[in-house]
Amino acid sequence: MNADKRQRLEAKEWKVGSVSDFLELTPAESMYIELKLALSQNLRERRKEQNLSQIELAERLHSSQSRVAKMESNDSSVSLDLLVRSLLALGVTPRELADIIAQPKLPETPRHVAVR
Repeated sequence: MNADKRQRLEAKEWKVGSVSDFLELTPAESMYIELKLALSQNLRERRKEQNLSQIELAERLHSSQSRVAKMESNDSSVSLDLLVRSLLALGVTPRELADIIAQPKLPETPRHVAVR
């Protein structure tokens, strides 16, 4: 969030802070969310690199297109296990998986929200 927008919101008595602060997440909970985001984003990128549709990936996983869409959008109902199995089905090596887990793509600045 840029400084101008933050000042305008605060002038109107909005409270501005990070998502983690707003949701009162522990550092471990924040990292868990970032890990799931990294796996979800990587799944979408790998699927697209292989020119697969969500339906084609779903068939490979013996699942449904809607489930693949949920995996790629980081739906809370999707388990880490399913994300990992799906990446492995796309040919991700254990080393590549370890790299994704070790260095999730974290935002350069914390995500911010404004609440009244």
